[in-house]
Amino acid sequence: MAEELLKDYNPFDIFDAEAERLDRFFGGLDEAGWRRPSRCDGWSVRDVLAHLAGEELYNQAALDGTVQDLLARLAVEGVSGYNDFNEWCVESRRDLPVEDVLAEWRSKNAETRRRMRALGPEGRLDTMVGPYPAGRQAFHYSSEYATHADDVGAPVSDEEADDRTFWRVAVGRFALAEQDADVQVEQTADDIWAYADGASSTLSYPEFVEATVGRLKPRDGLDPRLVSALRCLA
Repeated sequence: MAEELLKDYNPFDIFDAEAERLDRFFGGLDEAGWRRPSRCDGWSVRDVLAHLAGEELYNQAALDGTVQDLLARLAVEGVSGYNDFNEWCVESRRDLPVEDVLAEWRSKNAETRRRMRALGPEGRLDTMVGPYPAGRQAFHYSSEYATHADDVGAPVSDEEADDRTFWRVAVGRFALAEQDADVQVEQTADDIWAYADGASSTLSYPEFVEATVGRLKPRDGLDPRLVSALRCLA
């Protein structure tokens, strides 16, 4: 049933589109633009790029079947856990020219997308949770790229905004089901009704998306228990 949520979307096309959005945005920045704060606490726009570039170590290890080797190498450097890895990716590129970091990300991410598309939706990747379909992983990567595009303020045209929201709602619902999250979600033509731990609320599609990626701003009537239960992609 969960997989039915994604059947109308091509994960590799979406991944390409979100990578291209970030590429266009990064390519047009000046020095002030790189220094501007992002929505990620403590990270500038430049730091978000460094994070994405560093993540390609994991993405390509997943393609190469060497994730455990990568984790062992990181452990030698004192890096353990997701948050440590994120900060290490940023800090290890702090003194590099931003042009070099951008070139690294462009090259490695293009290779990742090409190789994942070649594998096809059911091709297997090596991940920290074991073998995982490339198509589903592409949806996860696409969600992260869309979230970081919003974090740094990359433009989304009016023509693509609705379709982009629809696939992100589908991926959010899929991730909640995949994780067997203790939350009930019902989608109508206009909004999302959610229930968890005695709390319920109706959210717009954009609010639901923001909740699933941990970016929902507090508002009256929205219980923190529900916000926590809906977070599944960040």
